[in-house]
Amino acid sequence: MTTLNKIRVLAVDDSAIVRQVLTRELQQYDDIEVVGTAPDPYVGRDMIVELNPDVLLLDVEMPRMDGVTFLRKLMRYRPMPVIIVSSLTAKGSAMALDALDAGAVEVMCKPGSAYSVAEMTEQLVSKIRAARWAHVRRADEAAPARPRPASLAITQTTHKIIAIGVSTGGTEAIREVLMRFPGNAPGTVIVQHMPAYFTTSFAERLNQQCEMEVKEAQNGDTVRPGLALLAPGNFHMLLRRSGARYYVEVRDGPMVCLQRPSVDVLFKSAARYAGANAVGAILTGMGSDGAKGLLEMREAGAWTIAQDEKTAVVYGMPAKAVEFGAACTQLPLQKIGDALLAAAVERE
Repeated sequence: MTTLNKIRVLAVDDSAIVRQVLTRELQQYDDIEVVGTAPDPYVGRDMIVELNPDVLLLDVEMPRMDGVTFLRKLMRYRPMPVIIVSSLTAKGSAMALDALDAGAVEVMCKPGSAYSVAEMTEQLVSKIRAARWAHVRRADEAAPARPRPASLAITQTTHKIIAIGVSTGGTEAIREVLMRFPGNAPGTVIVQHMPAYFTTSFAERLNQQCEMEVKEAQNGDTVRPGLALLAPGNFHMLLRRSGARYYVEVRDGPMVCLQRPSVDVLFKSAARYAGANAVGAILTGMGSDGAKGLLEMREAGAWTIAQDEKTAVVYGMPAKAVEFGAACTQLPLQKIGDALLAAAVERE
């Protein structure tokens, strides 16, 4: 592969060891070139101007200037795909979510007790390939105002389930959808490709911002109106049914489509146990995870939606779902929340 076709990566991290590991691991791949590394954002800023990388790997906890502050400046003056590579600390997790809010497209864990170097490398390479095609926006681009969601005329015994799958660029997409849901929206189950530990902080943040309750799923949690359950990082989440009660099973297992949690795993369980009582949506993300599962949902009678290309940060997963014939319709992100609610209520 010629240098012109390679994905040019710049890494900014204050740890010399991390910079060495990232360079060594990524240089094994023919389609990736680490064009440089920087010990802090000040050096990184000059290297971005000089080297014009395609993707930036950025730590958040650094001296002189933290990664989030740097990212906010970067996304205002020189928007580009940024992947946060953070340590598994409470502070690091919170800052990583701030970085996603500021425009980063992905978050990754540094290798350690939770992830080996090999596991980290495999996931990071996948995220770099996705980030290269990400549609990033300037930090000063105003988001459209969201109307306050109206309460739905549904009961606490509703048997409708909303299932959502999302990856690259997904934190903002999930927020956009859930903030259109009222406090008594149908029980919702979500898989967002995100590392362990970060999903806890993400669910807590969504819970503060949304009308309905949002929490990281625990094994055996009941799926009920007014509650959205987010699959915990590094675990699969499946929908189950016992009588009239829906609940989730959270478990370990091999990666599916290079992911754990996997959207396919959730969607296939929704097809089996909810069938026509489910409504599904596949949002922004690279790869094919969720496409086959969404097709099974549609074939089981569920109403299914894929995000359109114009509003997706990465039009990969939705495109594959459309290719498979898994989506009943395609919609822009801003209309998906209302469409999910309408489909769930109309199909009562």
